[in-house]
Amino acid sequence: MLLNGSPDCGRIATILALAGLIWAGSAPAWAADFPQKGKTIQMFVGFAAGGSTDVASRILASGMEKELGTPVVVVNKPGASSQICYTALSQAKPDGYTIGNTSFPSLLVSYTDPVRKATYNRKSFSPLALHVIDPGLFAVKADSPFKTLKDLVDAARANPKKIRVTTTGIQSDDAFAVLQLQKITGAQFAMVHFAQGSAPGMTALLGGKIEVFGGNVGDLLSQLRSGEVRVLGIMDDKQSPFCPGVKTFEEQGYKLYSSALRGFSAPAGTPTEVLEVLSEAIKRVVATEDHKKRMVDMGLTLRYMDPARFAKIWGEYEETIKELLPLTKE
Repeated sequence: MLLNGSPDCGRIATILALAGLIWAGSAPAWAADFPQKGKTIQMFVGFAAGGSTDVASRILASGMEKELGTPVVVVNKPGASSQICYTALSQAKPDGYTIGNTSFPSLLVSYTDPVRKATYNRKSFSPLALHVIDPGLFAVKADSPFKTLKDLVDAARANPKKIRVTTTGIQSDDAFAVLQLQKITGAQFAMVHFAQGSAPGMTALLGGKIEVFGGNVGDLLSQLRSGEVRVLGIMDDKQSPFCPGVKTFEEQGYKLYSSALRGFSAPAGTPTEVLEVLSEAIKRVVATEDHKKRMVDMGLTLRYMDPARFAKIWGEYEETIKELLPLTKE
């Protein structure tokens, strides 16, 4: 038996204290010196160079480079609807020197759809920040008989599967938005998928091949400014500064929210201290007037969220995708 104050008791107390320090300090010693000056941070992007996701990522990378004092280089890893990129990010060394663009719904679909056989899931990533959003919308030609969302919904109820609406793919945010609207209203649309992107869908709208363009705010700014199209509603919880005077779906009686979300994450297991450095750098960059202006120039809605808020919306969006995904198989 050991008595309080005995030499053995003191030695054991010292050992336990040291063990506690080792446990509490589970992050490697180098984490306190992150990032090492001159050591490159790679930023994976799951799309080809030149697109809006790539360009916005490069703008952010440039700002982070200044904040962190070390190179931040974009590495494009397109293919399989970004699954190649997400796989590489999830398998990267969790030391903070590899981060990646995490776009929704592409990331969520890739691991919630069993057909995709992803080797990762939500727990494979540590959220850093939400960067920008591109709210969904419905638009029609300027001379369309549909003046309001109600006009469109009523017509789709009266003529099931007759009114054609574009999407950028069967499991795109555009398609999920149409599925949500059908669920809310009972209307039925005929979806026309353009996997090549939004441009072919806009061409089809202007050419009279389809009745409704389902896309995002950043897809049609030039056509909106030229007066070729009329936006019927924005799928956000607030109106878009790029579409002045256009009401949200919610303001018109349809509680539907859909956006393409673009954030950044690190591989799971990255030390907390490192995550904090990276997320704070992103926060400082997006707060600068230069960064705000450059996002506006691109037609992107800056919507910064810290890691906790980003994680929350991640979970909410994932539940929505799980609910709607089976409908894409019908």
